[in-house]
Amino acid sequence: MNKNLKKATDLHENVPPNWYYESLKVDPLQRYWHKKRFKEIGKLIDPVKGIVLDVGSADGMFSKVILDKSKASKLIGIDVVKTSVDWAKKHWKRNKRMKFMVGDAEDLKYETNTFDAVFCLEVLEHVYQPEKVLKEFRRVMKKGGYGVFLVPSDNLLFRIIWFLWLHFYPRGWVWDGTHIQTYRDNALPKMCKEAGFEIMKDKKFILGMLHAVKVRKK
Repeated sequence: MNKNLKKATDLHENVPPNWYYESLKVDPLQRYWHKKRFKEIGKLIDPVKGIVLDVGSADGMFSKVILDKSKASKLIGIDVVKTSVDWAKKHWKRNKRMKFMVGDAEDLKYETNTFDAVFCLEVLEHVYQPEKVLKEFRRVMKKGGYGVFLVPSDNLLFRIIWFLWLHFYPRGWVWDGTHIQTYRDNALPKMCKEAGFEIMKDKKFILGMLHAVKVRKK
């Protein structure tokens, strides 16, 4: 395992492998948050005929939403946490259009111009070199393909709720220390432009706490 992948794995050592699967079942707050974000992200997903990449796929719960919305022929989900990848492989084994594997967003093991779309949802705040990651996304994306990226806006309301979530909510402590980047002051679209993307849509939701950007590779 390379150094960056190991560091990222260690960062998430307390997060259960089936975090989203369980959260959607037992946690009303998480259920609201994730259903709301996928209602909004769903509006940004265009149908594709080829392959899509879901970076930070975790247990695959939202990978399935991406697959259904995009109607892609295949979805590949990658994550740094092997236990989550193993759980996803087992849980989704009957769905032959989904494949999960351990992968490093900073060094994608795919050829240039492979994917029709790339998704990275609430993941870029967890990576060490976001500029490098965005360039990798552009490299593996086909010309004319699109990407949908989602990060916390880190506005004041988000920072307050995140603090309460980490320190007072029973399940929140597992994410302590995992946010190593901030995207305040509309940093994400600026970084996407610097990586060579064309901005198609730029939107915030849940009281401005989440910031989504849809991009295209010219």
